[in-house]
Amino acid sequence: MTPDSDGLLHDPGVRATMRAFAAGDRTLTLEAAAAVRSASQAVDRLRAQGAGGRGLSAGALDLLARLSVAADEGLSIGDLARAAGVSSRNVTGLVDTLERDGLAQRVQDRHDRRSVRARITPAGSDWLEAFRQPTQRAMSAVFRGFTEDELAQLRHLCLRLVENQHRIEQYLADVQPDQPAS
Repeated sequence: MTPDSDGLLHDPGVRATMRAFAAGDRTLTLEAAAAVRSASQAVDRLRAQGAGGRGLSAGALDLLARLSVAADEGLSIGDLARAAGVSSRNVTGLVDTLERDGLAQRVQDRHDRRSVRARITPAGSDWLEAFRQPTQRAMSAVFRGFTEDELAQLRHLCLRLVENQHRIEQYLADVQPDQPAS
């Protein structure tokens, strides 16, 4: 599959499948979704290669980056979960991984002895710095030929997708389970 001049997939099999799925010829939104998914997967594959086989998942990397800009006392599991848009249970597992690798540590909350916070370790900061430069070079290569305006527009459009998805989630959470969505 290769992108056509509009950046959409033009593989006849993909288009036929999308037409059948959409029950018609109006497949542009499905093609756009497929293109976004493909681009996301391509960036994730490149990120994974940049991790140099160090075994850090995208979720763990995200938490490590969040911890790197947090105050010295770190962040609570709940704060990390909300910021990352995942469950506290998921964050707990990711912090376990980071802690096992010596990249983060759990510390007791100074204000609430029942709470635990996570913070980056010096080894975690070093790992992130070693990851940063090759990643910046790789992302520059992936976005080669894009103008500043195109990059800003792409960022804006992707964030609009995220906002729409959040609105849908909120709507679905607000709808009573025994009432059909209208």
